[in-house]
Amino acid sequence: MAWERALTELVQQRGAALKRYGFLLCGDSGDAEDLVQDALVRTFSSARHPDIAQLEGYVRKVMLNLYLDRDRRRRVFRRLLPLTVPPAPPDRHAESEVRGDLRRALQRLSPRQRACVVLHYYLDLPIPECADALRVSPGAVKRYLHESRARLAEQLGGPPDRDREDGYAAS
Repeated sequence: MAWERALTELVQQRGAALKRYGFLLCGDSGDAEDLVQDALVRTFSSARHPDIAQLEGYVRKVMLNLYLDRDRRRRVFRRLLPLTVPPAPPDRHAESEVRGDLRRALQRLSPRQRACVVLHYYLDLPIPECADALRVSPGAVKRYLHESRARLAEQLGGPPDRDREDGYAAS
């Protein structure tokens, strides 16, 4: 079948890139694998596109939507958990200190802020394409990026950014 061949090609050619994208969204390798798997199932259960580039774009869009939906559900679940459950300690042995610091800082961003950072800086999408992917205005993306950079600079001890290419002036 054509869809089986397309799925095999997509996973062989772009599977690692999709997992990296999922990891940047989720911050966890296991969750990233689940996100890729769920997106592939959704994509191939409803789409019959043999073009790998088109399929990858569709899978990335599904991954972003799944990530944002999962985060909404997790927030509701967290509110229902008793406050006596302590959070799990971070795994500091798996990554270098700098990578670990950045990972923790990214996890402290809101889902929309984090999605904007991943789309704009990791996928190198321009502001209008980020806005389309998130279904928000370009101004909202600029605001999320501005807030994200400020929070990341604060958490990582870097200087606040003044000169930026996206045209959103720091105050």
